[in-house]
Amino acid sequence: MQYPEVIRIALDYIEQNLKTDITAEELARMSNYSTYHYYRLFSSVTGSSVSGYILKRRLDHALAEIASGRKAIDVVLEYGFDTYAGFYKAVVKMYGCSPKKYLSIYQKHTPIKPEVAKMYTERELRKVLENWDIDKGLPISDIFIMDGAKVTGNVWRVGKDYILKAGDREKLLKNLNFSKALQRQGFTSSLPILTKTGSEYLEANEIFILTQGLKGNPLPKTDRFGGNCRKIGGKYGKSIARLHKALKAIQKDMSLDEMNLYKSVTEWALPNVKQQNMQWGMEIDESFFEDYIENFGKLYDRLPKQLIHRDPNPSNILFDDGEVSGFIDFDLSEVNVRLWDVCYCATGILSEASNKAYEKWLDILAGILQGYDFEGKLTQEEKQAVFYVICSIQMICIAYFGSHDKFRELANTNRKMLQFIIQNKKRIDNIFNALN
Repeated sequence: MQYPEVIRIALDYIEQNLKTDITAEELARMSNYSTYHYYRLFSSVTGSSVSGYILKRRLDHALAEIASGRKAIDVVLEYGFDTYAGFYKAVVKMYGCSPKKYLSIYQKHTPIKPEVAKMYTERELRKVLENWDIDKGLPISDIFIMDGAKVTGNVWRVGKDYILKAGDREKLLKNLNFSKALQRQGFTSSLPILTKTGSEYLEANEIFILTQGLKGNPLPKTDRFGGNCRKIGGKYGKSIARLHKALKAIQKDMSLDEMNLYKSVTEWALPNVKQQNMQWGMEIDESFFEDYIENFGKLYDRLPKQLIHRDPNPSNILFDDGEVSGFIDFDLSEVNVRLWDVCYCATGILSEASNKAYEKWLDILAGILQGYDFEGKLTQEEKQAVFYVICSIQMICIAYFGSHDKFRELANTNRKMLQFIIQNKKRIDNIFNALN
């Protein structure tokens, strides 16, 4: 039985038996794995420990039943809590507030079971690679950025020279089209290796694309927050500006919708962040939301919009010999305010910062903005809007991560980031005064 199927069966079993005692040892026996191996397998697939996952599902279902009108003490006892106090404490730890407050904020609670992503064994991957004319004995490994975090999604390094990706057809083919278009513009990009039948990709349950790896690696966090952090920020900013020139040149060849950032935030993300503000006690004053709606609304229509990368986080920008050597992963590209990429690069760096490094981030941000302005010239309206675009990104991240159990820690990180950014609005604005 393949790994994902093992976990899917376990999750179904957990869902059907939440009111009984379930242990990792029991699930491991069902799957014919040792408990130690099962712990690691479950965590790698779900992003949670066995006990943590079961607790979250029990809390989800208990809250849903309480919201439907059932007596709270009866519900919590059925779901294995010895006392209401124990249930209360677990809810506060998981959701940041009391059960009563949580249900008053959200009115109802739907216990949606997480989906299990498709995973592949090495044997399956080697079978896939038989479709390309490459050395069969090349090692296959997960891709890690230099600070040790695994790259998300199904992507592997094959030997030293190749990258294999599997996934959604539309996204991967979109990324492929971008790579070819950018190559025609003289921009370094990752092109596909043809299969033995001459195809650019392999069609299976998902599609597989084998590409030539680009030269370089993501910059280590220690370099980003080192003594030359402003200079490093400048390199990020200049490279994004150069990328934008190439993307603008190919925009007419791409059929893409334009994202209305202001509408997306005000209609979806901002209301959700207001709820999380109450839920988690973020202490963001109502005046912030009012200022965002009024002042960003005035600026939004005057901001330059074009085709952008959309996900220029530090792991998608490669460095070689101290300079940016290329960008990867264009599957999220869209037409948006061009300021998004500059700000997203900056917030991606902040998301990896320790508490001590938060202050250095303002220097990194200044470097990114100055670098971009040197190559691409920010308009006056863009300089005035950067704080709001950064906050837009944070509100979107908080709303998205907060709605997915496996991103719980990322949601916490982004809530903290938004608080820091709001507290430092004047310092961020002063960066742009220096650019004028």
